[in-house]
Amino acid sequence: MKRREFIVSSVAGSVGATLSHSPLAASAGDDAMQARPTTTRKVLIAGGNFNTAFIRYMAQLTGKPRPKLLYLPTASADSPNGVISWYRNCAPLNVEPSHQISFIASTQQARSWEEVLLSVDGIVCSGGNTLNQQAIWKAQGIDVVLRQAWDRGIVLGGASAGSLCWFEEGTTDSRPKALSVVKCLGFLKGSHSPHYDAEAGRRPLYHKLIGSGEMKPGYACDNDAGIYFEDNEVKRVVSTRAAAKVYYVSVVGGQVVERTLTPEPI
Repeated sequence: MKRREFIVSSVAGSVGATLSHSPLAASAGDDAMQARPTTTRKVLIAGGNFNTAFIRYMAQLTGKPRPKLLYLPTASADSPNGVISWYRNCAPLNVEPSHQISFIASTQQARSWEEVLLSVDGIVCSGGNTLNQQAIWKAQGIDVVLRQAWDRGIVLGGASAGSLCWFEEGTTDSRPKALSVVKCLGFLKGSHSPHYDAEAGRRPLYHKLIGSGEMKPGYACDNDAGIYFEDNEVKRVVSTRAAAKVYYVSVVGGQVVERTLTPEPI
């Protein structure tokens, strides 16, 4: 084993060990033992900038020679610019890209959410307003279909709102005036803070919320850095920029502890 692989595996293992001894993990583990799917459930997130390199890695995770990857830009209000950027980022890759808007009319939507979202190998969710994203998904039933996709082994991912959405909760700029807390899908246990190095208010708020017990321990990602999860276990920490890092933030001995997880370049 290469030294870098050993370091990343060791760190990820130690974080997993920390989580496994917490009451939260014990409860989550009990639930998982009762209804654990036979298919590996996969999520690939980034704190910001889910670019061509991250899309390439997602394509590899599908195990398909030419995977079907779908872009779900709900959080950006189906921004046309975001959709164009998606196809531009996919252009150098051997993938079959598509997108699915959420602001639709029945007469223009020939297939159901299930028919669209469960027919692909990977789903990338856009950045944007996480609070609005969650509300729309729940109103439309997209949240239920995404859970089915996760349980079937379709690779899920994204950055910013597209990374936050998979966790139980996290910090968001979705409301006026100040960063706040948002509750999300809960596929990944614990909390998340994206844009950790890019927005000055993220780190102090995340520490405050976790230190006070208002928010569960969890993972913070700089822009250009991310995590690949399998069934809620950290399998690999990655980045596209040398200085970008990932952190596990928790409370130890009554103090907030920020553990750095050094990523591998992709």
